[in-house]
Amino acid sequence: MDFLHTVASLIVTLGILVTIHEWGHFWVARRCGVKVLRFSVGFGKALWSRRGKDGTEYVVAAIPLGGYVKMLDEREGEVPEALKAQAFNRKSVYQRFAIVAAGPLVNLIFAVIAYWAMFLSGVSTVAPIIGGVDPASIAARAGVPVSAEIVSIDGRDTRSWQEVNLALAAHVGESKQLDLGVKTSASAEPRNYVLSLENWHVDLENESPLAAVGISPYRPVVKPQFARVVDGGSASLAGIRAGDLVVAVDGQPVQEWAAFVEIIKASAGKPLSFLVLRDGRELDIVVTPASHRRDDGVTVGLIGAEVQLPEWPQEMQRELRYGPIDAVAEAVGKTWSMITLTLDSIWKMIEGVISVKNLSGPITIAKVAGASAASGLEDFISFLAYLSISLGVLNLLPIPVLDGGHLVYYLVEMVTGKPVSERVQVMGFKIGAAILFSLMSLALINDFMRL
Repeated sequence: MDFLHTVASLIVTLGILVTIHEWGHFWVARRCGVKVLRFSVGFGKALWSRRGKDGTEYVVAAIPLGGYVKMLDEREGEVPEALKAQAFNRKSVYQRFAIVAAGPLVNLIFAVIAYWAMFLSGVSTVAPIIGGVDPASIAARAGVPVSAEIVSIDGRDTRSWQEVNLALAAHVGESKQLDLGVKTSASAEPRNYVLSLENWHVDLENESPLAAVGISPYRPVVKPQFARVVDGGSASLAGIRAGDLVVAVDGQPVQEWAAFVEIIKASAGKPLSFLVLRDGRELDIVVTPASHRRDDGVTVGLIGAEVQLPEWPQEMQRELRYGPIDAVAEAVGKTWSMITLTLDSIWKMIEGVISVKNLSGPITIAKVAGASAASGLEDFISFLAYLSISLGVLNLLPIPVLDGGHLVYYLVEMVTGKPVSERVQVMGFKIGAAILFSLMSLALINDFMRL
């Protein structure tokens, strides 16, 4: 079921984004008088098709990893004399530029609309309160205090942990001093702490920028209390119920869920004596964790129970909500921040500052899509907006095969007054295809390495 949910989430996610992208090309092409022969979401064999009154064939194909808009073009086949005026190649260079640019631009516009809807309805988050500082870290050397709120980074306001991480990510690979605005409950005004990023190394594949500076977020204590007990599991068979709180295991006090889980994992097949608090009464219950062999060959214990997650303190809960006009400004600002971060990350990857191991392919996208869909509509829309920005930015890169490569050709044509030669375009296509194939292969390898 998890696999099917992940696959379905991938198909829905890519289906939405591809449809939006291709609709941009389609809509502008029609406005420029170009005849569209086919609008396809997906590649390969058609699973569904319908011919519209406009003569366009609308298709949903079997491979949901892209799509295309096929336009009438004399370079791709014989065109009747009566339809030549509707051929893509007969249009002015400015019209062709607009048609090609429309796809990625619509992806960016979609992100603005998605963020606008989120800010209008309200975005739930928690205040970025510092829970701990690593004694040997950059933050510790700067004297950053615990239990304080991060209110700005280098002058950029931070209202959530996501904004903190994004602001820090923008400075990965830099050797500079960074101002961290921090506010404590005892002070009315924030105080700046200077983080020295000299020799700051971040392994983005395994840690967040926040962890790399030595700061860990505040988290409420998660007690070893059960929210749900799986029927037929070791806990259920032993008599454990939802709501039970484990006070001790084999006579040793247990206060946090993480420590309790480690005990269970290390006790496969071994009877454990739980001291449980239920409705104000203490009960002794013996539970024998079942043995489970993981993919890495290690055998761990499982009891079949889910933790009761604590509620965040009311004063730490935030809801970012704006009116229709202010939400537009916030959405545009958020989209622009994500565009610049994407471009900056690509450049740093070229420089070698960020490892190419951070490239992700369809498997990672599927997993994140599934997780965000399971987390709720807000998370899924946020992920859609982020992926739409990535798709728009990547398609605008000046690589032949991508939209950006064609736009470069049209810019040259605008300057010189004549189209780029067919020979140059063919050579560019081969180079671009090789680059794209290499990047896709690397992304897939990274995906499989993460499994």
